[in-house]
Amino acid sequence: MSEMIYFDHAATTPVHPRVVEAMTPYLTEVYGNPSSVHGFGRKARQALEKARDEIAGSLHVDPQSLIFTSGGTEADNLAVIGGALAQQGRGRHVITTQVEHHAVLHACEYLEQIGYEVTYLPVDETGTVRMSDLERAVREDTALVSVMYGNNEVGTLQPIEQIGRFLRERHIIFHTDAVQAYGVLPLDPEHLFIDMLSVSAHKINGPKGVGALYVGKHVPISPLLHGGSQERKRRAGTENLAGIVGFAEAVRIAEAEREERVAKYKQIKAAMLARFQEAGIAYHVNGHPEHTLPHILNVSFPGIETETMLMNLDLLQVAAASGSACTSGSLELSHVLQAMNLGEERAESAIRFSFGITNTVEEAELAAKKIVQIATRLQK
Repeated sequence: MSEMIYFDHAATTPVHPRVVEAMTPYLTEVYGNPSSVHGFGRKARQALEKARDEIAGSLHVDPQSLIFTSGGTEADNLAVIGGALAQQGRGRHVITTQVEHHAVLHACEYLEQIGYEVTYLPVDETGTVRMSDLERAVREDTALVSVMYGNNEVGTLQPIEQIGRFLRERHIIFHTDAVQAYGVLPLDPEHLFIDMLSVSAHKINGPKGVGALYVGKHVPISPLLHGGSQERKRRAGTENLAGIVGFAEAVRIAEAEREERVAKYKQIKAAMLARFQEAGIAYHVNGHPEHTLPHILNVSFPGIETETMLMNLDLLQVAAASGSACTSGSLELSHVLQAMNLGEERAESAIRFSFGITNTVEEAELAAKKIVQIATRLQK
């Protein structure tokens, strides 16, 4: 049996061997609670704060502005719900987009249930928010805006700095879900006028179950978890020390290798598209042609339903995805592609390929060859 080609790194990534190595002592030897005052606890606390410094450094922010969470979903919920609740005095209106991750969309739906009003901004056919729509949506009682950095399904990058600058002038809190952008793009929330920013470890070859939320110095936030004074009373619960240490190691590696990784992902993307082009199969690339994440490629193959293509790929040892991981397994059309108004056929035949550190250009060539075989057979 040939080796499986894993093109689903946007869903999750393999843990880097160096990350496993960094975590091991914190699962076996350094088992103290970071909140304990004895030697065991102090040693754990030291490791926790060293990891916090490392991750904060990658974002050019004050270590005290980071809140460790159980992942990107919790970070998004804490930002959207915790941010909105803390801003009630200002108003109960929140703005987001139709193409957010479900962690943001479902958090907004929860706010609607408790009496908030949410505006869901449309996007153009590339998946980009129009500044004019945002400007029109902002009101006196707008308390919070959440717009993702780079889309997890089609890769489109939003005009984050422009949005941030506009909102900063109006003193409106701005959150961005940067889970897919972290590790592949340089992020500096303070320069981009971002008040809150979510990241996750398992998208950058760290462990599952750990993430972080950056919260700017003067940004109020209401905790969602109660029961302890951890994370400066903003997130109760004993910190996942081994996970956080692993996260910091993954960040260290990603930062050191970023340029080289990005160059490789671009080569992989180009190699696949060149093979489709040469073979003359029918395909459409979804998302913005230039302002896009380097590791995500979303392609529609007209005439072949998403599920059919995925099953055929799986039989040929290629793992890809339909839209976001949280909704795969369900046959619903991608909410992102629907919002982009590309037509039903494009939405029903879309596949997301996402690349990571284990992939090579040779694999891309091989996978593309298999895709061409399937398309040639099924598009007749």
